[in-house]
Amino acid sequence: MSERPLDILVIGGGVTGVGCALDAATRGLRVGLVEQRDLASGTSSRSSKLMHGGLRYLEEKDFALVYEALQERGLHTNRIAPHMVRPVSFLIPLTGRVWQRLYYGAGVLLYDLMALARGKKFPVHRHLSRRKALELAPGLKRSSLIGGILYHDAQIDDARHTVAVARTAARHGAHIATSTRVIDLLKDKGRIVGARVLDVESETEHDIRAKRVINATGVWIDDIQDMAGPSGLSVRAAKGVHIVVPRSAIDSETGVVLRTPTSVLFIIPWGEYWLLGTTDTKWDLDRAHPAASSADIEYLLEQANAALDRPLRRDHVVGVYAGLRPLISGEADETARLSREHAVAQPVPGLISIAGGKYTTYRVMAADAIDMAVEGLGRQTGASVTDRVELIGADEWDTVKDSGPELAARHGLPEAVVKRLLWRHGSGSVAVLALADDQPELLEVLPGAGYIAAEAIYAVRHEGALHLEDVLARRMRISIETIDRGIEIADRVAALIGPELGWSDSDLAGEVERWHDRVDAEVGANATPDDETAQSVRRTAVDGRGLIEA
Repeated sequence: MSERPLDILVIGGGVTGVGCALDAATRGLRVGLVEQRDLASGTSSRSSKLMHGGLRYLEEKDFALVYEALQERGLHTNRIAPHMVRPVSFLIPLTGRVWQRLYYGAGVLLYDLMALARGKKFPVHRHLSRRKALELAPGLKRSSLIGGILYHDAQIDDARHTVAVARTAARHGAHIATSTRVIDLLKDKGRIVGARVLDVESETEHDIRAKRVINATGVWIDDIQDMAGPSGLSVRAAKGVHIVVPRSAIDSETGVVLRTPTSVLFIIPWGEYWLLGTTDTKWDLDRAHPAASSADIEYLLEQANAALDRPLRRDHVVGVYAGLRPLISGEADETARLSREHAVAQPVPGLISIAGGKYTTYRVMAADAIDMAVEGLGRQTGASVTDRVELIGADEWDTVKDSGPELAARHGLPEAVVKRLLWRHGSGSVAVLALADDQPELLEVLPGAGYIAAEAIYAVRHEGALHLEDVLARRMRISIETIDRGIEIADRVAALIGPELGWSDSDLAGEVERWHDRVDAEVGANATPDDETAQSVRRTAVDGRGLIEA
Protein backbone atom coordinates (compact mmCIF):
# COMPACT_ATOMS: atom_id res chain seq x y z
CA MET A 1 0.00 0.00 0.00
CA SER A 2 2.87 2.38 0.66
CA GLU A 3 4.51 1.66 -2.71
CA ARG A 4 1.78 3.10 -4.93
CA PRO A 5 -1.06 5.56 -4.16
CA LEU A 6 -4.49 4.12 -3.50
CA ASP A 7 -7.83 5.39 -4.65
CA ILE A 8 -9.27 4.69 -1.22
CA LEU A 9 -7.76 3.87 2.16
CA VAL A 10 -10.19 2.45 4.72
CA ILE A 11 -9.38 2.71 8.42
CA GLY A 12 -11.06 0.07 10.57
CA GLY A 13 -11.42 -3.69 10.21
CA GLY A 14 -14.93 -4.12 11.58
CA VAL A 15 -17.81 -5.19 9.36
CA THR A 16 -18.42 -1.67 8.01
CA GLY A 17 -14.76 -1.16 7.16
CA VAL A 18 -14.33 -4.48 5.36
CA GLY A 19 -17.67 -3.82 3.67
CA CYS A 20 -16.23 -0.55 2.33
CA ALA A 21 -13.14 -2.39 1.08
CA LEU A 22 -15.29 -4.96 -0.73
CA ASP A 23 -17.56 -2.32 -2.25
CA ALA A 24 -14.63 -0.27 -3.53
CA ALA A 25 -12.70 -3.27 -4.86
CA THR A 26 -15.71 -4.58 -6.78
CA ARG A 27 -16.08 -1.18 -8.44
CA GLY A 28 -12.55 -1.54 -9.78
CA LEU A 29 -10.91 0.89 -7.37
CA ARG A 30 -7.46 0.42 -5.86
CA VAL A 31 -8.29 0.09 -2.18
CA GLY A 32 -6.44 -0.72 1.03
CA LEU A 33 -7.59 -1.28 4.60
CA VAL A 34 -5.69 -0.99 7.88
CA GLU A 35 -6.80 -2.24 11.29
CA GLN A 36 -4.83 -1.66 14.49
CA ARG A 37 -5.75 -5.02 16.00
CA ASP A 38 -7.53 -7.92 14.31
CA LEU A 39 -10.48 -8.18 11.98
CA ALA A 40 -13.71 -7.88 14.00
CA SER A 41 -11.72 -7.35 17.21
CA GLY A 42 -14.13 -4.66 18.41
CA THR A 43 -17.89 -4.39 18.11
CA SER A 44 -18.16 -6.75 15.14
CA SER A 45 -17.38 -9.84 17.22
CA ARG A 46 -19.51 -8.88 20.21
CA SER A 47 -23.04 -8.49 18.86
CA SER A 48 -26.17 -10.54 19.51
CA LYS A 49 -25.16 -12.54 16.41
CA LEU A 50 -28.43 -11.86 14.64
CA MET A 51 -28.97 -10.66 11.10
CA HIS A 52 -32.38 -9.22 11.74
CA GLY A 53 -34.73 -6.43 10.84
CA GLY A 54 -34.90 -5.10 14.36
CA LEU A 55 -38.49 -5.84 15.29
CA ARG A 56 -38.27 -3.52 18.29
CA TYR A 57 -37.56 -0.54 16.01
CA LEU A 58 -41.13 -0.79 14.74
CA GLU A 59 -42.21 0.49 18.14
CA GLU A 60 -40.12 3.58 17.45
CA LYS A 61 -41.83 3.89 14.04
CA ASP A 62 -38.45 3.50 12.34
CA PHE A 63 -40.04 1.71 9.40
CA ALA A 64 -37.33 2.63 6.89
CA LEU A 65 -34.60 1.09 9.03
CA VAL A 66 -36.57 -2.12 9.56
CA TYR A 67 -37.38 -2.46 5.86
CA GLU A 68 -33.77 -1.83 4.88
CA ALA A 69 -32.52 -4.40 7.40
CA LEU A 70 -35.04 -7.01 6.24
CA GLN A 71 -33.90 -6.48 2.66
CA GLU A 72 -30.33 -7.14 3.74
CA ARG A 73 -31.41 -10.22 5.69
CA GLY A 74 -33.04 -11.55 2.53
CA LEU A 75 -30.00 -10.80 0.35
CA HIS A 76 -27.66 -12.61 2.72
CA THR A 77 -29.98 -15.57 3.11
CA ASN A 78 -30.47 -16.04 -0.61
CA ARG A 79 -27.29 -14.93 -2.30
CA ILE A 80 -24.52 -13.23 -0.36
CA ALA A 81 -23.92 -15.67 2.50
CA PRO A 82 -26.50 -18.50 2.56
CA HIS A 83 -23.97 -20.77 4.29
CA MET A 84 -23.64 -18.38 7.23
CA VAL A 85 -27.26 -17.36 7.78
CA ARG A 86 -29.73 -19.69 9.45
CA PRO A 87 -33.31 -19.10 10.56
CA VAL A 88 -33.98 -18.88 14.28
CA SER A 89 -37.39 -18.70 15.93
CA PHE A 90 -38.40 -16.40 18.79
CA LEU A 91 -41.37 -16.52 21.11
CA ILE A 92 -42.85 -13.25 22.36
CA PRO A 93 -44.69 -14.07 25.60
CA LEU A 94 -47.93 -12.13 25.98
CA THR A 95 -49.18 -10.95 29.35
CA GLY A 96 -52.21 -8.89 28.23
CA ARG A 97 -55.23 -10.68 26.81
CA VAL A 98 -56.35 -8.28 24.09
CA TRP A 99 -54.29 -5.15 23.54
CA GLN A 100 -50.89 -6.89 23.63
CA ARG A 101 -51.91 -9.53 21.12
CA LEU A 102 -53.28 -6.85 18.82
CA TYR A 103 -50.29 -4.55 19.31
CA TYR A 104 -47.52 -7.13 18.93
CA GLY A 105 -49.47 -9.10 16.37
CA ALA A 106 -49.77 -6.03 14.16
CA GLY A 107 -46.04 -5.36 14.54
CA VAL A 108 -45.01 -8.91 13.64
CA LEU A 109 -47.46 -8.96 10.72
CA LEU A 110 -45.89 -5.76 9.38
CA TYR A 111 -42.45 -7.33 9.91
CA ASP A 112 -43.46 -10.38 7.86
CA LEU A 113 -45.03 -8.25 5.11
CA MET A 114 -41.86 -6.16 4.83
CA ALA A 115 -39.79 -9.33 4.59
CA LEU A 116 -41.92 -10.67 1.71
CA ALA A 117 -40.26 -8.12 -0.56
CA ARG A 118 -37.04 -10.12 -0.67
CA GLY A 119 -36.59 -13.64 -2.00
CA LYS A 120 -36.56 -16.69 0.20
CA LYS A 121 -39.36 -16.54 2.72
CA PHE A 122 -38.95 -17.07 6.43
CA PRO A 123 -41.83 -18.87 8.15
CA VAL A 124 -44.63 -16.43 8.92
CA HIS A 125 -45.53 -15.63 12.49
CA ARG A 126 -48.06 -17.67 14.47
CA HIS A 127 -50.34 -16.74 17.36
CA LEU A 128 -50.15 -19.29 20.17
CA SER A 129 -52.29 -20.10 23.16
CA ARG A 130 -50.63 -20.41 26.57
CA ARG A 131 -50.62 -24.20 26.21
CA LYS A 132 -48.96 -24.11 22.78
CA ALA A 133 -46.44 -21.50 23.90
CA LEU A 134 -45.46 -23.61 26.92
CA GLU A 135 -45.13 -26.69 24.74
CA LEU A 136 -42.46 -24.80 22.77
CA ALA A 137 -40.89 -23.17 25.83
CA PRO A 138 -41.75 -25.27 28.90
CA GLY A 139 -39.00 -23.51 30.81
CA LEU A 140 -41.11 -20.35 31.09
CA LYS A 141 -43.20 -19.70 34.18
CA ARG A 142 -46.84 -20.45 33.52
CA SER A 143 -47.65 -17.20 35.32
CA SER A 144 -45.37 -15.20 32.99
CA LEU A 145 -47.64 -15.45 29.93
CA ILE A 146 -51.22 -15.93 28.81
CA GLY A 147 -50.20 -16.73 25.24
CA GLY A 148 -47.50 -15.92 22.72
CA ILE A 149 -46.48 -15.01 19.19
CA LEU A 150 -43.84 -17.01 17.36
CA TYR A 151 -41.80 -15.32 14.63
CA HIS A 152 -38.54 -16.01 12.79
CA ASP A 153 -35.36 -14.06 12.20
CA ALA A 154 -31.82 -14.97 11.14
CA GLN A 155 -28.63 -15.80 12.99
CA ILE A 156 -25.02 -15.31 11.93
CA ASP A 157 -21.58 -15.69 13.51
CA ASP A 158 -20.55 -12.04 13.37
CA ALA A 159 -16.76 -12.46 13.55
CA ARG A 160 -16.74 -15.30 11.00
CA HIS A 161 -18.88 -13.21 8.68
CA THR A 162 -16.62 -10.15 9.00
CA VAL A 163 -13.59 -12.27 8.13
CA ALA A 164 -15.45 -13.67 5.11
CA VAL A 165 -16.22 -10.15 3.86
CA ALA A 166 -12.56 -9.19 4.29
CA ARG A 167 -11.33 -12.29 2.44
CA THR A 168 -13.81 -11.64 -0.36
CA ALA A 169 -12.54 -8.06 -0.64
CA ALA A 170 -8.98 -9.38 -0.86
CA ARG A 171 -10.03 -11.84 -3.55
CA HIS A 172 -11.29 -8.86 -5.54
CA GLY A 173 -7.97 -7.03 -5.17
CA ALA A 174 -8.19 -5.14 -1.86
CA HIS A 175 -5.03 -4.88 0.26
CA ILE A 176 -5.74 -5.60 3.93
CA ALA A 177 -3.30 -5.20 6.81
CA THR A 178 -4.12 -5.93 10.44
CA SER A 179 -1.82 -4.99 13.34
CA THR A 180 -1.50 -1.63 11.58
CA ARG A 181 -2.31 1.48 13.60
CA VAL A 182 -2.93 4.92 12.10
CA ILE A 183 -0.75 7.39 13.99
CA ASP A 184 -1.44 10.46 11.85
CA LEU A 185 -3.23 11.62 8.73
CA LEU A 186 -1.26 12.98 5.78
CA LYS A 187 -2.31 16.46 4.66
CA ASP A 188 -1.69 18.59 1.60
CA LYS A 189 -3.09 22.13 1.41
CA GLY A 190 -5.91 21.37 3.82
CA ARG A 191 -6.81 18.08 2.20
CA ILE A 192 -6.35 14.59 3.65
CA VAL A 193 -4.20 12.58 1.25
CA GLY A 194 -3.44 9.42 3.23
CA ALA A 195 -2.20 8.19 6.58
CA ARG A 196 0.98 7.43 8.45
CA VAL A 197 0.71 3.97 9.98
CA LEU A 198 2.67 1.91 12.47
CA ASP A 199 3.14 -1.79 11.78
CA VAL A 200 2.64 -3.08 15.32
CA GLU A 201 4.37 -6.38 14.59
CA SER A 202 7.62 -4.92 13.18
CA GLU A 203 7.37 -1.47 14.81
CA THR A 204 8.03 0.20 11.46
CA GLU A 205 6.22 3.25 10.09
CA HIS A 206 4.86 3.69 6.59
CA ASP A 207 3.13 6.46 4.66
CA ILE A 208 0.12 5.32 2.66
CA ARG A 209 -1.16 7.85 0.15
CA ALA A 210 -4.76 7.78 -1.05
CA LYS A 211 -7.18 10.04 -2.90
CA ARG A 212 -9.79 9.38 -0.23
CA VAL A 213 -9.58 8.11 3.35
CA ILE A 214 -12.63 6.47 4.92
CA ASN A 215 -12.91 6.54 8.69
CA ALA A 216 -14.88 3.41 9.62
CA THR A 217 -13.51 3.03 13.12
CA GLY A 218 -16.77 2.91 15.08
CA VAL A 219 -16.25 4.17 18.61
CA TRP A 220 -12.79 5.46 17.62
CA ILE A 221 -14.20 7.76 14.95
CA ASP A 222 -13.47 10.94 16.92
CA ASP A 223 -9.82 9.96 17.36
CA ILE A 224 -9.25 9.82 13.59
CA GLN A 225 -11.27 12.98 12.98
CA ASP A 226 -9.22 14.82 15.60
CA MET A 227 -6.10 14.09 13.55
CA ALA A 228 -7.70 16.04 10.71
CA GLY A 229 -8.52 19.09 12.81
CA PRO A 230 -12.18 20.10 12.91
CA SER A 231 -14.75 17.70 14.26
CA GLY A 232 -17.17 15.76 12.10
CA LEU A 233 -19.62 13.07 13.15
CA SER A 234 -19.91 12.56 16.89
CA VAL A 235 -20.37 9.08 18.30
CA ARG A 236 -21.43 7.93 21.74
CA ALA A 237 -20.49 4.45 22.95
CA ALA A 238 -23.15 2.22 24.50
CA LYS A 239 -22.05 -0.96 26.25
CA GLY A 240 -23.94 -4.16 25.50
CA VAL A 241 -23.19 -7.24 27.60
CA HIS A 242 -24.17 -10.83 26.77
CA ILE A 243 -23.84 -13.93 28.90
CA VAL A 244 -23.63 -17.52 27.67
CA VAL A 245 -25.32 -20.40 29.49
CA PRO A 246 -25.63 -24.12 28.60
CA ARG A 247 -28.59 -25.18 26.47
CA SER A 248 -29.64 -27.52 29.30
CA ALA A 249 -30.13 -24.56 31.66
CA ILE A 250 -33.28 -23.36 29.84
CA ASP A 251 -35.93 -25.80 28.64
CA SER A 252 -37.06 -24.39 25.30
CA GLU A 253 -37.17 -25.28 21.63
CA THR A 254 -37.18 -21.62 20.60
CA GLY A 255 -35.55 -18.33 21.41
CA VAL A 256 -37.48 -15.92 23.59
CA VAL A 257 -37.89 -12.12 23.57
CA LEU A 258 -38.63 -10.58 26.97
CA ARG A 259 -39.56 -7.01 27.80
CA THR A 260 -37.33 -5.26 30.33
CA PRO A 261 -37.82 -1.91 32.09
CA THR A 262 -35.64 -0.16 29.49
CA SER A 263 -35.55 -2.34 26.37
CA VAL A 264 -35.78 -6.04 25.48
CA LEU A 265 -33.86 -9.15 26.45
CA PHE A 266 -33.14 -11.84 23.87
CA ILE A 267 -32.63 -15.47 24.83
CA ILE A 268 -30.95 -16.74 21.68
CA PRO A 269 -30.12 -20.34 20.72
CA TRP A 270 -26.39 -20.73 19.97
CA GLY A 271 -25.45 -24.35 19.30
CA GLU A 272 -25.11 -26.05 22.67
CA TYR A 273 -25.67 -22.75 24.46
CA TRP A 274 -27.99 -19.80 24.90
CA LEU A 275 -26.90 -16.19 24.49
CA LEU A 276 -28.69 -13.78 26.83
CA GLY A 277 -28.49 -10.09 26.10
CA THR A 278 -28.17 -7.33 25.99
CA THR A 279 -27.60 -4.44 28.35
CA ASP A 280 -27.56 -0.88 27.04
CA THR A 281 -25.57 1.56 29.16
CA LYS A 282 -23.33 4.55 28.57
CA TRP A 283 -19.62 3.80 28.36
CA ASP A 284 -16.86 6.40 28.64
CA LEU A 285 -13.94 4.12 29.58
CA ASP A 286 -11.50 1.87 27.66
CA ARG A 287 -12.96 1.32 24.19
CA ALA A 288 -10.63 -1.51 23.19
CA HIS A 289 -11.61 -3.85 26.00
CA PRO A 290 -14.98 -2.94 27.52
CA ALA A 291 -15.51 -4.90 30.71
CA ALA A 292 -18.62 -6.59 32.03
CA SER A 293 -19.14 -6.14 35.75
CA SER A 294 -21.00 -8.34 38.22
CA ALA A 295 -23.84 -5.81 38.07
CA ASP A 296 -24.21 -6.40 34.31
CA ILE A 297 -24.36 -10.16 34.78
CA GLU A 298 -26.79 -10.00 37.67
CA TYR A 299 -29.05 -7.67 35.69
CA LEU A 300 -29.29 -10.16 32.81
CA LEU A 301 -29.90 -13.07 35.17
CA GLU A 302 -32.56 -11.11 37.03
CA GLN A 303 -34.41 -10.13 33.85
CA ALA A 304 -34.33 -13.69 32.52
CA ASN A 305 -35.34 -15.24 35.83
CA ALA A 306 -38.44 -13.05 35.99
CA ALA A 307 -39.84 -15.29 33.23
CA LEU A 308 -38.06 -18.63 33.82
CA ASP A 309 -39.55 -21.44 35.88
CA ARG A 310 -36.10 -22.77 36.81
CA PRO A 311 -33.94 -19.77 37.77
CA LEU A 312 -30.50 -19.32 36.26
CA ARG A 313 -27.66 -19.17 38.76
CA ARG A 314 -24.34 -17.41 38.49
CA ASP A 315 -22.59 -20.79 38.16
CA HIS A 316 -24.60 -21.46 34.99
CA VAL A 317 -22.67 -18.70 33.21
CA VAL A 318 -20.13 -20.22 30.81
CA GLY A 319 -19.03 -17.06 29.03
CA VAL A 320 -19.44 -13.30 29.11
CA TYR A 321 -18.68 -10.72 26.45
CA ALA A 322 -19.12 -6.97 26.20
CA GLY A 323 -19.19 -4.81 23.10
CA LEU A 324 -19.64 -1.12 22.32
CA ARG A 325 -22.28 0.13 19.93
CA PRO A 326 -21.19 3.27 18.05
CA LEU A 327 -24.33 5.39 18.20
CA ILE A 328 -24.61 8.76 16.55
CA SER A 329 -24.88 11.32 19.33
CA GLY A 330 -28.27 12.96 19.71
CA GLU A 331 -30.51 14.63 22.21
CA ALA A 332 -31.65 11.46 23.98
CA ASP A 333 -30.38 10.87 27.49
CA GLU A 334 -30.59 7.08 27.25
CA THR A 335 -28.41 5.27 24.74
CA ALA A 336 -31.24 2.86 23.98
CA ARG A 337 -33.15 5.77 22.43
CA LEU A 338 -30.40 7.00 20.11
CA SER A 339 -30.91 6.30 16.42
CA ARG A 340 -29.49 3.12 14.92
CA GLU A 341 -29.52 4.71 11.47
CA HIS A 342 -26.16 5.60 9.98
CA ALA A 343 -24.66 8.82 8.74
CA VAL A 344 -21.88 9.61 6.27
CA ALA A 345 -20.01 12.92 6.40
CA GLN A 346 -16.91 14.61 4.99
CA PRO A 347 -15.56 16.75 7.86
CA VAL A 348 -12.57 17.87 5.75
CA PRO A 349 -11.76 17.34 2.07
CA GLY A 350 -10.46 13.84 1.45
CA LEU A 351 -11.72 12.34 4.74
CA ILE A 352 -15.07 10.57 4.92
CA SER A 353 -16.52 9.35 8.22
CA ILE A 354 -19.25 6.76 8.57
CA ALA A 355 -20.97 5.94 11.85
CA GLY A 356 -24.11 4.50 13.40
CA GLY A 357 -26.16 1.79 11.76
CA LYS A 358 -26.50 -1.82 12.81
CA TYR A 359 -24.58 -4.95 11.88
CA THR A 360 -27.25 -6.14 9.47
CA THR A 361 -27.05 -3.00 7.33
CA TYR A 362 -23.26 -2.88 6.99
CA ARG A 363 -23.43 -3.37 3.20
CA VAL A 364 -25.74 -0.38 2.69
CA MET A 365 -23.52 1.74 4.94
CA ALA A 366 -20.46 0.76 2.94
CA ALA A 367 -22.15 1.55 -0.37
CA ASP A 368 -23.15 5.00 0.89
CA ALA A 369 -19.59 5.71 2.04
CA ILE A 370 -18.07 4.65 -1.29
CA ASP A 371 -20.70 6.64 -3.20
CA MET A 372 -19.49 9.76 -1.41
CA ALA A 373 -15.84 8.79 -1.87
CA VAL A 374 -16.05 8.44 -5.65
CA GLU A 375 -17.55 11.90 -6.13
CA GLY A 376 -14.90 13.97 -7.88
CA LEU A 377 -12.43 11.08 -7.84
CA GLY A 378 -11.50 11.73 -11.45
CA ARG A 379 -12.30 8.28 -12.77
CA GLN A 380 -15.40 6.54 -13.98
CA THR A 381 -16.95 4.12 -11.50
CA GLY A 382 -20.29 2.42 -11.49
CA ALA A 383 -22.80 1.92 -8.70
CA SER A 384 -22.34 -0.61 -5.91
CA VAL A 385 -22.59 -4.25 -6.99
CA THR A 386 -22.15 -5.93 -3.61
CA ASP A 387 -25.80 -7.00 -3.56
CA ARG A 388 -24.73 -9.53 -6.20
CA VAL A 389 -21.33 -10.55 -4.79
CA GLU A 390 -21.17 -13.91 -3.03
CA LEU A 391 -18.90 -14.12 -0.01
CA ILE A 392 -16.18 -16.72 0.18
CA GLY A 393 -17.81 -19.99 1.17
CA ALA A 394 -21.08 -19.23 -0.64
CA ASP A 395 -19.79 -20.36 -4.02
CA GLU A 396 -20.89 -23.93 -4.77
CA TRP A 397 -22.80 -23.96 -1.48
CA ASP A 398 -25.76 -25.73 -3.07
CA THR A 399 -23.53 -28.70 -3.94
CA VAL A 400 -21.94 -28.88 -0.48
CA LYS A 401 -24.69 -28.00 2.02
CA ASP A 402 -26.11 -31.53 2.25
CA SER A 403 -22.77 -33.32 2.24
CA GLY A 404 -22.34 -33.40 6.03
CA PRO A 405 -22.91 -37.15 6.49
CA GLU A 406 -20.64 -38.01 3.56
CA LEU A 407 -17.82 -35.73 4.75
CA ALA A 408 -18.16 -37.02 8.31
CA ALA A 409 -17.92 -40.65 7.17
CA ARG A 410 -15.00 -39.95 4.86
CA HIS A 411 -12.97 -38.21 7.54
CA GLY A 412 -14.10 -40.21 10.57
CA LEU A 413 -15.66 -37.21 12.31
CA PRO A 414 -18.94 -36.85 14.22
CA GLU A 415 -21.70 -35.46 11.99
CA ALA A 416 -22.34 -32.65 14.47
CA VAL A 417 -18.74 -31.45 14.11
CA VAL A 418 -18.97 -31.41 10.32
CA LYS A 419 -22.38 -29.70 10.40
CA ARG A 420 -20.88 -26.93 12.46
CA LEU A 421 -17.86 -26.76 10.15
CA LEU A 422 -20.16 -26.27 7.16
CA TRP A 423 -21.99 -23.41 8.87
CA ARG A 424 -18.71 -21.70 9.69
CA HIS A 425 -16.84 -22.23 6.41
CA GLY A 426 -19.46 -23.09 3.79
CA SER A 427 -17.94 -24.62 0.69
CA GLY A 428 -14.54 -23.80 2.20
CA SER A 429 -15.07 -26.70 4.61
CA VAL A 430 -13.67 -29.00 1.93
CA ALA A 431 -10.41 -27.00 1.94
CA VAL A 432 -10.26 -27.08 5.75
CA LEU A 433 -10.65 -30.86 5.81
CA ALA A 434 -8.13 -31.23 2.96
CA LEU A 435 -5.41 -29.95 5.31
CA ALA A 436 -5.63 -33.32 7.05
CA ASP A 437 -4.93 -35.33 3.89
CA ASP A 438 -1.21 -35.34 4.67
CA GLN A 439 -1.61 -34.70 8.42
CA PRO A 440 -4.41 -36.90 9.78
CA GLU A 441 -3.77 -35.53 13.27
CA LEU A 442 -5.41 -32.28 12.15
CA LEU A 443 -8.76 -34.08 12.34
CA GLU A 444 -8.41 -34.04 16.12
CA VAL A 445 -11.53 -32.60 17.75
CA LEU A 446 -10.26 -30.04 20.23
CA PRO A 447 -11.62 -30.60 23.73
CA GLY A 448 -14.45 -28.48 25.04
CA ALA A 449 -15.88 -26.77 22.00
CA GLY A 450 -16.12 -29.13 19.02
CA TYR A 451 -13.62 -27.44 16.70
CA ILE A 452 -11.02 -29.43 14.80
CA ALA A 453 -7.29 -28.76 14.78
CA ALA A 454 -7.32 -28.06 11.04
CA GLU A 455 -9.42 -24.94 11.69
CA ALA A 456 -6.57 -23.41 13.68
CA ILE A 457 -4.13 -24.02 10.82
CA TYR A 458 -6.61 -22.65 8.31
CA ALA A 459 -7.10 -19.54 10.43
CA VAL A 460 -3.46 -18.49 10.10
CA ARG A 461 -2.89 -19.67 6.53
CA HIS A 462 -6.02 -18.18 4.99
CA GLU A 463 -7.93 -16.02 7.45
CA GLY A 464 -5.34 -13.51 8.62
CA ALA A 465 -4.96 -14.67 12.24
CA LEU A 466 -1.62 -13.52 13.67
CA HIS A 467 -2.00 -14.29 17.37
CA LEU A 468 -3.44 -16.93 19.66
CA GLU A 469 -6.16 -14.49 20.71
CA ASP A 470 -7.27 -14.09 17.09
CA VAL A 471 -7.91 -17.83 16.86
CA LEU A 472 -9.44 -18.50 20.27
CA ALA A 473 -11.67 -15.42 20.39
CA ARG A 474 -12.71 -14.81 16.77
CA ARG A 475 -11.80 -17.46 14.17
CA MET A 476 -13.20 -19.90 16.71
CA ARG A 477 -15.47 -18.80 19.58
CA ILE A 478 -13.74 -20.81 22.29
CA SER A 479 -13.41 -17.79 24.58
CA ILE A 480 -17.17 -17.74 25.18
CA GLU A 481 -18.04 -21.40 24.66
CA THR A 482 -15.99 -23.14 27.34
CA ILE A 483 -16.26 -22.66 31.08
CA ASP A 484 -12.48 -22.13 31.35
CA ARG A 485 -12.59 -19.69 28.37
CA GLY A 486 -10.00 -21.66 26.44
CA ILE A 487 -7.36 -22.15 29.14
CA GLU A 488 -7.33 -25.93 28.67
CA ILE A 489 -6.60 -25.85 24.95
CA ALA A 490 -4.52 -22.67 24.70
CA ASP A 491 -1.26 -24.64 24.74
CA ARG A 492 -2.51 -27.07 22.09
CA VAL A 493 -3.72 -24.35 19.73
CA ALA A 494 -0.54 -22.33 20.23
CA ALA A 495 1.53 -25.41 19.38
CA LEU A 496 -0.51 -25.87 16.20
CA ILE A 497 -0.19 -22.31 14.88
CA GLY A 498 3.26 -21.44 16.25
CA PRO A 499 5.24 -23.15 13.44
CA GLU A 500 2.94 -21.54 10.85
CA LEU A 501 3.72 -18.09 12.24
CA GLY A 502 7.42 -18.69 12.86
CA TRP A 503 7.19 -18.44 16.63
CA SER A 504 10.12 -19.27 18.84
CA ASP A 505 9.61 -21.19 22.09
CA SER A 506 9.56 -17.89 23.98
CA ASP A 507 7.06 -16.41 21.50
CA LEU A 508 4.78 -19.38 22.01
CA ALA A 509 5.04 -19.20 25.80
CA GLY A 510 4.35 -15.47 25.68
CA GLU A 511 1.20 -15.94 23.59
CA VAL A 512 -0.15 -18.53 26.02
CA GLU A 513 0.74 -16.36 29.01
CA ARG A 514 -1.06 -13.35 27.50
CA TRP A 515 -4.14 -15.50 26.91
CA HIS A 516 -4.10 -16.67 30.54
CA ASP A 517 -3.70 -13.04 31.64
CA ARG A 518 -6.66 -12.00 29.49
CA VAL A 519 -8.89 -14.72 30.92
CA ASP A 520 -7.86 -13.88 34.50
CA ALA A 521 -8.54 -10.19 33.89
CA GLU A 522 -11.95 -10.83 32.33
CA VAL A 523 -13.04 -13.23 35.07
CA GLY A 524 -11.79 -10.78 37.67
CA ALA A 525 -13.68 -7.91 36.04
CA ASN A 526 -16.86 -9.99 35.99
CA ALA A 527 -16.69 -10.21 39.79
CA THR A 528 -16.45 -6.45 40.39
CA PRO A 529 -19.45 -4.28 41.35
CA ASP A 530 -19.28 -1.47 38.78
CA ASP A 531 -17.87 -0.29 35.45
CA GLU A 532 -14.92 1.65 36.86
CA THR A 533 -13.68 -1.23 38.99
CA ALA A 534 -14.27 -3.76 36.23
CA GLN A 535 -12.27 -1.63 33.79
CA SER A 536 -9.41 -1.26 36.25
CA VAL A 537 -9.16 -5.05 36.59
CA ARG A 538 -9.57 -5.69 32.84
CA ARG A 539 -6.72 -3.30 32.03
CA THR A 540 -4.25 -5.45 33.96
CA ALA A 541 -3.95 -7.58 30.82
CA VAL A 542 -2.89 -6.39 27.38
CA ASP A 543 -4.15 -8.05 24.21
CA GLY A 544 -2.19 -10.40 21.97
CA ARG A 545 -0.50 -7.46 20.26
CA GLY A 546 0.63 -5.87 23.51
CA LEU A 547 -1.74 -2.94 22.98
CA ILE A 548 -3.80 -1.15 25.60
CA GLU A 549 -6.09 1.81 25.17
CA ALA A 550 -4.24 5.11 25.33
